Amino acid sequence: MKLKKINPGLAEALAEAGFTEPTDLQKETFGTLKSGADCVIGASKEEGKTTAIVINVIQKLDKAFQQSPRALIVVETKEKMLEVLQLFRDFGQHTDLRVYGVHDKGDIDYDKNQISVGIDVLVGTVNRLGDMFSSAGFDVNQLKMFVVDDTETLLKHRLEPKIARISNSIAKTQRIFFTDVITERVELLADRLMIEPVFFEFDDLEEEKEEYEDEETNETE
Repeated sequence: MKLKKINPGLAEALAEAGFTEPTDLQKETFGTLKSGADCVIGASKEEGKTTAIVINVIQKLDKAFQQSPRALIVVETKEKMLEVLQLFRDFGQHTDLRVYGVHDKGDIDYDKNQISVGIDVLVGTVNRLGDMFSSAGFDVNQLKMFVVDDTETLLKHRLEPKIARISNSIAKTQRIFFTDVITERVELLADRLMIEPVFFEFDDLEEEKEEYEDEETNETE
């Protein structure tokens, strides 16, 4: 894939998986994400947001290191968590990064034991991650990336307090929101949790944004 200064092993794995051309989102956000800046990225599903998450985490972490997670990825459902894990298997063939996933129905004690052995990337639903970070005593100072996928959907389900609680437990990290639509609630949460976030918006999402906000208004009436 033609991305500037991409890790050779990652580029090779992407080529083997048939990813030869990046989407506009993947190409235009790569440098900014690599720089460590906080970002909010809005685009349709066709722009490959989840793929962009995995590419950038592999790019930044590169290889296994120490015990505690260095990237935390929040997803909406168990199904999305499994999708992300599969992408790490596909694109991480030439790295030894350790990736682990958790969800609401899993055994939390088993998960804690597995994580304590040592992992680099932790992927999970917001409820389970919130429970784990409040009780497991992870070294959050090792976290380099805090990524939230489908942010607008999580906020629609009134999960912003749990997202904020996890974020606030991390003193210093890169915070990244991926979202189908950059709504006012997404902007407010970004301004609250991030340091001078960079906003990216791809495609003409204004009509979709209006429809989404109309739906939210109807739900509260």
